[in-house]
This record gives sequence, structure tokens and C-alpha cells, in this order.
Amino acid sequence: MRKYLFIIPLFFHHTYYSQQSKKALPCYDLTEVLKVEPTPLYKTHLDASKSFNVKLLKTTSTVQKYINSGKFHSIKKSGKGYKVQKLDYSRAWMVSKGKSILEKMGARFSKETKGHTFTVSSITRTLEDQCRLRRVNSNASLGISSHNYGNSFDISYVRFNGVLKNNPKMEAALEKVLKYYADAGQIYYIKEKQQSCFHVTVRNY
Repeated sequence: MRKYLFIIPLFFHHTYYSQQSKKALPCYDLTEVLKVEPTPLYKTHLDASKSFNVKLLKTTSTVQKYINSGKFHSIKKSGKGYKVQKLDYSRAWMVSKGKSILEKMGARFSKETKGHTFTVSSITRTLEDQCRLRRVNSNASLGISSHNYGNSFDISYVRFNGVLKNNPKMEAALEKVLKYYADAGQIYYIKEKQQSCFHVTVRNY
């Protein structure tokens, strides 16, 4: 009986620490992530992201470091002309120019549409966030994303005023605003058809 009493605790001790070790491992392989080559169009977004001197955001602690240093600023859940949907795979923090552009775009959209709002569907992501996202969305980027640097956000073009519905008039108004800031040299944007959103990267203008 003594023999079994000795073995059982050892078994649970080994199992517990095996589980703890698994939890400590990242859910992504950084070597594999870095191997993925961006398209020429997307490379301009990544180059713009790196100009903010923010290191690749791997974990929550990396994001917290930039929050503590004042480099990242909180994005309100709603502002003039925009609303941020519930974020399960990203964080409502950005570099100051990112926050500023989002707020300016919202105000301009509101003015041009007489009070309507667009929806922000994603903001800053860590590599861990991206890994979790890929588990539910196979279209999520396998490589480095400009979201991983705190200066990109996505705007849905099928959700306005909190309503999920195709609205060509509002979509055209939104793209007009995006083009205005792109022409001013302050952003890059891509229309992502699979995600039904505009991917916006703020430049270090």
C-alpha cells in the first residue's frame, strides 16, 4: 500500500508540470512566421509599421511595456463617426498617430454622412493573438502582420451604425475618406474581400 501511495503523487506531480510546460510554450513558431514573404503591396504596410520603432509584438507583456512607457494609447470604444466592436483577438491600443488618424477619419466620415458611424473590427495584435485567430479563421495571416506593430486597424465595409448589412452608399463614403488620407500620405489601405474590411496602416508622417 505504501508503494502505491508513493507512486500516485509522483504521477500527478509529473502531469502537472508537463501541463505547465505546455502552457508556457508559444502557440506559434517564430522561425516559420518570419519565413513568410509579404506581397509587394503588403510590404509597404510592414515598412511603414517598422518606422515607429516598435518591436514585433509577441506577447501581452510586450504590449504592456509600450503602454507603460506611454508609446501606446488607449482607443475608446466609440467616438465621433466610429465604434469599436468587441475585440476577441486584438487590443484597443495604438501608437499616437494611429489613434489620431482613426479619430480624424471618424469625424470626417460623420461629417460627410451626416452622423453615421463605421465599425472598427480589429486593432493591435500580438503574435499570440494572431495564432489564436488562425484557429478560428484560416484566412488570418501566417506571417508578420502590420497589426503586430500597433499602427494598423481594420474597418468593416459591411457594418455601419452597428448594423451588419451591405450598404454601397456608406461603403463608398468610407472609401472616399480613406482615399483622402492616403492621398495626403498619412495611411496605406487595402480592401480585404475575404474579411469584408479595409485594412488601414498609419504611416509615420
